[in-house]
Amino acid sequence: MYGYHGRFLKVDLDTHTTEDMPISENIYRKYIGGATLAAHLIYPHVKKGMDPLAPSSPLVFATGPFALTSIPMVSRYAVAGISPLTGWWGEATSGGAFPFKLKGAGYDGIFITGRSDKPVYLFIDKGTAEIRDAASIWGKDTYEVQALLKEELGLTGLGMASIGTAGENMVKTAAIQNDAGRSAGRCGLGALMGSKNLKAVVASGNMRTELAEPTRVTELAKEAHATIKQNFITIAYKEYGTLLYSDMAMTLADVPAKYFTKSVFPVEKVTGQTLRQKYLVENYACAGCPIGCGREVTDLKTGKTVDGPEYETTMAFGPLCMNFDLDSILACNHLCNTHGIDTIAAGVSIAYAMYLYERGAITKEMAGMEIGWGDAEAIVKLVEMIINGEGIGKLLSRGTLAMARELGRDEGEAAQVKGMEFPMHDPRAFHGMAVSYATGPRGACHLKGDYYSVDLGTPVMEYMILPGDRLSSVGKGESAAKYQSFKDLYDSFALCKFSPLTATQLGRIMKAITGWDVTPDEILTTGDRSINLKRAISNKLGLTRDQDKIPKICLEPLKEGSTAGTSPDMDLLLHDYYAYRKWDWETGMPAREKLEELGLSEVGRDLYGS
Repeated sequence: MYGYHGRFLKVDLDTHTTEDMPISENIYRKYIGGATLAAHLIYPHVKKGMDPLAPSSPLVFATGPFALTSIPMVSRYAVAGISPLTGWWGEATSGGAFPFKLKGAGYDGIFITGRSDKPVYLFIDKGTAEIRDAASIWGKDTYEVQALLKEELGLTGLGMASIGTAGENMVKTAAIQNDAGRSAGRCGLGALMGSKNLKAVVASGNMRTELAEPTRVTELAKEAHATIKQNFITIAYKEYGTLLYSDMAMTLADVPAKYFTKSVFPVEKVTGQTLRQKYLVENYACAGCPIGCGREVTDLKTGKTVDGPEYETTMAFGPLCMNFDLDSILACNHLCNTHGIDTIAAGVSIAYAMYLYERGAITKEMAGMEIGWGDAEAIVKLVEMIINGEGIGKLLSRGTLAMARELGRDEGEAAQVKGMEFPMHDPRAFHGMAVSYATGPRGACHLKGDYYSVDLGTPVMEYMILPGDRLSSVGKGESAAKYQSFKDLYDSFALCKFSPLTATQLGRIMKAITGWDVTPDEILTTGDRSINLKRAISNKLGLTRDQDKIPKICLEPLKEGSTAGTSPDMDLLLHDYYAYRKWDWETGMPAREKLEELGLSEVGRDLYGS
């Protein structure tokens, strides 16, 4: 078997035991790796009404066949389980150095069940694993954990993924942090890790897999580097990170402001250029990445260096809250990284609290303070309260849907899909994004089909996914579905979503690594299989078509900006999307014949009976 170790590490925290879990080559070929393979492994454990935080609820870390090869932008891993935040399928991805170390430790991933009777951490080194006592690091933040474990183990070159205070407290928006401020942020999987009393996963080693065509992999890696270097946004990413998009996004009305009720604001205060003018900014790159979109920011007054905020974080704690104080945005980002919180969920929940405060639904007495728009001090304080589960922070930590229900508000005010908060791309600005949000396997996600990039001029020629009128819904349902399948597979290879490689290049890379002839058509089919399997998991848990909708707050036409007076035609978009997917319009389930066509007959039997 090429490109894989052929095994996962199986961990039972009830009994504190580990064993090898062999994975056959046909399973790898069918599900590739990462989040898709995780869905296959988790599926048999899914039962309607199950508690995501129960000991039997699996938690899976998974790499892919690209990891630890010379192909650039592939130091990625996926973590998956039933989302504590939403109750549906949950997954998150992250980069850094940890993914290479996990693959280098001699396993393609880790399958974890049970709950330890005491805090523990998992140490994997060169094909062996130990469950170790974590009493000394329980209660420590994610940066302290890394420093203490490096000292305890006395090894260099370690990769670590850990939870902070939020995960220990099982906050439903808790993240899993790895390396220097990298975050598997969405779906609250840090809470699932915390529920198992698992503080950290530490990986060490350089056990590389055999490659089918090593010389060809080297050639394709050079070709990939050239493609990345020639890409028109690479230079901008190097210079400004993901904040390079801020100016254009505001012009396109793609940045939601004042809790999705505005699109015009002083964007010059929250751009990558402004960050560079106000602070000393250095690049940070994941292992093997030639771009380096991450930021390390040093305050010129205090000399303190922290992880710089990315676009999503800056807009969530910034314009969405009508806050244009960069110091407070950096503080919020660092708090979330230190204690393990999803910055998107936190920012959107705080903005919703401000929206409700303005309307009198949250009072000063309930909040313990005033929380008016743009109050930088209040925003930082609310992040601290979310992390610690204090006061109103306990409600905000559950997300906007729980807030709306608790306060008796119209759920259309809650900026979420399937219980997961909207990211910082407004669905009114790109109609293809609207249907991607509504149908995304984990909820409102800008990465499970970042269709805005298509309409900004990045086609996928192999599938004739072409740029069009961003404010038109016509023909977008099918294209968005195809693009969603294509980009979903990035989390299986695993590959950074910013990689500009084509489907044809990815097929060639797969052949050189694994020896399999993988065509662009097969890549799209495998992506379809991935989307449908994840959909079936949520269907088993009770998901129906009713959850495939955009809330009113994110759909009603705005009165300003370049999208003024326009809104996606969700009925048209969803009908076209469902027709392509062959999902039943009444139940929201994939058709049985579609599941059989994708090699998921056993899933069809589960959903429809024998």
